[in-house]
Amino acid sequence: MHKDVAITLQLQSIDVRIAELRREIATLPRQIAEIENTLISHMKRLEMDKAALAANQRERKRLDGDVAVHQQKISKLRDQMLQAKTNEQYRAFQHEIDFCEQSIRKCEDQTLDLMGEAEALEANVKTAEVSLAAEKKLVLTQRAKAQARTAEDKVELAKAEAEHAQHAQQLSAPALAYYQRLRTRYYKEGAVVAEAKNSMCQACMMLMRPQYFQDVKSGEQVLNCENCRRILYYDEPAVDVDAQMNG
Repeated sequence: MHKDVAITLQLQSIDVRIAELRREIATLPRQIAEIENTLISHMKRLEMDKAALAANQRERKRLDGDVAVHQQKISKLRDQMLQAKTNEQYRAFQHEIDFCEQSIRKCEDQTLDLMGEAEALEANVKTAEVSLAAEKKLVLTQRAKAQARTAEDKVELAKAEAEHAQHAQQLSAPALAYYQRLRTRYYKEGAVVAEAKNSMCQACMMLMRPQYFQDVKSGEQVLNCENCRRILYYDEPAVDVDAQMNG
């Protein structure tokens, strides 16, 4: 294998690692942000349930007050009935008492409905409070792990970048420039140095001319795939020593 090809092959491996580290460093904060946003939405939902429960309790208190007012009015009306001098006055007092009693029943019915709603809200609040406590601990743990992993990745990235610079110095300026152009072109695909095997470029699977394949195998010069322009290398197949000895 040509020296420049061997170096670019090593350089490619380093650059793939650098890309992975940079991607992870960029991704970890986003993952934590998503978890934190979910936590915030759950906290907002809990606050809404608490607000609804407080409103429910205020409404029940108001209804209890209305019932007390109606009961006091009924008590006064009954006292006044005792002083009624005519049947018409008596019936008028009774009519008002009936109206107050109907109002009390309405308030009591509304109170029962609100009590049913309050039970569901209280259950939601209790469940959410327990879940949020666990969720907050989980977020703190995951944030700490992400920060630790990011710190480790940055150390590894610095090492990989230093190794990249060391290998890049061993290449001629034209060879390095060509490699970098290929890295830009094939960034998503990853490989810019491709194996030549079975007379084909293993990256684009284009068949090579027989003589060109032989030239790649010789490793005497740096050659590129005539189709995708990737740098080609040939890897000698491993020798099966046992097969040769037993053959």
